This record gives sequence, C-alpha cells and structure tokens, in this order.
Amino acid sequence: MLVDDHAVVRSGLAMLINAQPDMKVIAEAASGEEAFPLALETEPDVILMDLNLPGENGIALTGRIKNALPNTEIVVLTMLEDRHSMYQALKAGASGFIRKSAEDLDVMTAIRAAARGGIYLYPAEEKPWPFDEKAEENHDRNVHLTRREQEILALVAKGHSNKEIADMLHLSVKTVETHRSNLIGKLQLRTRAELVEYAIRSGLLTVE
Repeated sequence: MLVDDHAVVRSGLAMLINAQPDMKVIAEAASGEEAFPLALETEPDVILMDLNLPGENGIALTGRIKNALPNTEIVVLTMLEDRHSMYQALKAGASGFIRKSAEDLDVMTAIRAAARGGIYLYPAEEKPWPFDEKAEENHDRNVHLTRREQEILALVAKGHSNKEIADMLHLSVKTVETHRSNLIGKLQLRTRAELVEYAIRSGLLTVE
C-alpha cells in the first residue's frame, strides 16, 4: 500500500513496484484520513509511507496502523534527512526508513527486508543520533554483554526470530531464549526500537 499526498509520486512508485515479480500495489492513499480505514480494509503486507502528510503526520499514522495491524510492516519513504525522524518512525513501529533520493533498488530492498520481518535504514548520517534516555543510561553504565549476547542482540535488532537465530548460530531455541532474557535484564530495553538504537549506538548494527 502506498501513502503519499503527491499523485505523481504514487504513480511512479506503483509502476516500479508492480514491475517486480514478487510485489503488487493493492491500495493507495493521499492522507492519514484515507490511509487508516483503507489499511484496515486491505491489510497490506507492507505500507510505503511518507511522513509529511496532510492532517495526521506519518509517524502518528504509523503508530495507529501498527496498533491495529501488528503484522503489517511500514517503510517510511521521506524527504526528511534527520535521524530524529528516523528514530521516531522506528519508535512508532516502522521497519524501514529511506530517503526519496535513494535509488530504485534501495527502495525495493527496503520493502523486501520489511516483508521478511527485518529492518532497513538508509543511509547513515555523520551527525549524532538523539537516543532515548534509557538507551543513553544503559550505554553510559557500560553494560557488559558477552560476545554471544552481542551476536544475538544484533540479530534480534535485525528482526530475526528466536528460531532463525538458533539456526544461524547453531544453538537450541531454548539457549537463544535464555540469552535474549539475559539481554532484556541487563539492558532494560524491551521494544524493538530500543534494541535497534542500542545496537546501532554500540556498533553492533550498521545503518546501511
């Protein structure tokens, strides 16, 4: 589903997406007022959403849609370049953040990553990330993570399930669950957005 207030942008994206063998645009909306009920009706796998929308902005709309449709992934496609907007979008439940100046291939990669349950952030910025207070406190306290915990944190932040992590690291699912529980206890970070920001800050997850 496409959510953008510019018809020409939606038209171009629809043409690009419908040319892919594994994608199809099933709905389009020009505002949050249109998008929310349309998302509930069509239940798309992925929503490609602008942040600057008339009325309700894309971040607030992302939160509303994710609360109503937790299995629908949202990729933000925007002209905004600041990391504050990126973090706010992640905090609201987005699985991707990409600039409108990106190449077509990057947009398709972001959609596919979100559809697989992963996270796609592009591109990296040199300026500091405005981190959440809890992440700041945990980082400043120099919480010690074992090498295995660091590996698991990076994979959790990328959106992999416990089963997928177990398969990749040749561990049992129970062992992964134990490590994940230890991570939550040490870091006191429970949401994916918080884990992602901590992983980026610690250099365990690259913004690419």
